[in-house]
Amino acid sequence: MMCFNSHYFVSLDHKPAAQTSFNMTFTFQGVFPALTTKFTADDQLDIPMFRTNLQAQLDAGVDGIILGGSLGEASTLTTEEKETLVRTAVEHIDGQVPVVLNIAEGATREAIRIAERAAELGASGLMALPPMRYKADDRETTEYFKAIAQSTDLPIMIYNNPVDYKIEVTLDMFAELLELPNIQAVKESTRDVSNVTRLRNRFGDRIKILCGVDTLAMEELVMGADGWVAGLVCAFPRETVAVYRLVKAGRFDEARAIYRWFLPLLELDIHPKLVQYIKLAETATGIGTEYVRAPRLPLIGTERQRILGIIEAGLANRPALPEEMVLAN
Repeated sequence: MMCFNSHYFVSLDHKPAAQTSFNMTFTFQGVFPALTTKFTADDQLDIPMFRTNLQAQLDAGVDGIILGGSLGEASTLTTEEKETLVRTAVEHIDGQVPVVLNIAEGATREAIRIAERAAELGASGLMALPPMRYKADDRETTEYFKAIAQSTDLPIMIYNNPVDYKIEVTLDMFAELLELPNIQAVKESTRDVSNVTRLRNRFGDRIKILCGVDTLAMEELVMGADGWVAGLVCAFPRETVAVYRLVKAGRFDEARAIYRWFLPLLELDIHPKLVQYIKLAETATGIGTEYVRAPRLPLIGTERQRILGIIEAGLANRPALPEEMVLAN
């Protein structure tokens, strides 16, 4: 397997990470892994493995890191654990790429508190879900997002996932939200590829669009999405970055070949047990473990064997990446 670092993809004018510093004005663009949270066998944060995965993402050339999302088992993490993850990531990444913290709260005041604390800990931006555990109407949802945005200078990406969270952020709602300058992006997870075009037609370049569904990523990137909030990147960072950069360079045949190989693995991202499935993939690629936090349980029996079979088939046929993506020794 080739040694790959997308910062050396010669077809793109992409500044090496070491020359980049991030603050509240960074751009939501490129590949943003939604990282899993690493645990030990006794249910503590596994900071060494967390750092191992972080470094694998950086080596592959990702453009940002997202902590505390659904894939990160955020609903099971304590406030102290979330803060530890942010501190560790900020210290380890050391300004190479932005660190984004997800907000998924039931109470507006708690969401505001987390936004303020994220800035204190050195996070570069926020991703925000609609209110949890209450199906807010359009006005309530809009006011919730606006309250968060008005409490911070950090740039915000709205997570629009009506399939899983039962609340859709409509174009009219975005029109109101985008009056606030630090609401800058959307994680587009409606499962409707046409929504990329609707957003672009309505708002032009005012909003950055990042695909949030692994199995639709290439399609949405071809239609003009600015980036990819990815899941299987946790186990396969180099291939994820390769697809993104090849599409953006207009090298569709090469991107399509990798994407076709990738699709059976990417489908692990759209299952209720995506955390267990992706953690099993991380284990197979040596940059994670299978440990999850209850009520989730590790995979067993025929289900584990079935998912492992998909992963092993992918590894057995792992594609060589384009020669010019290889970092010269």
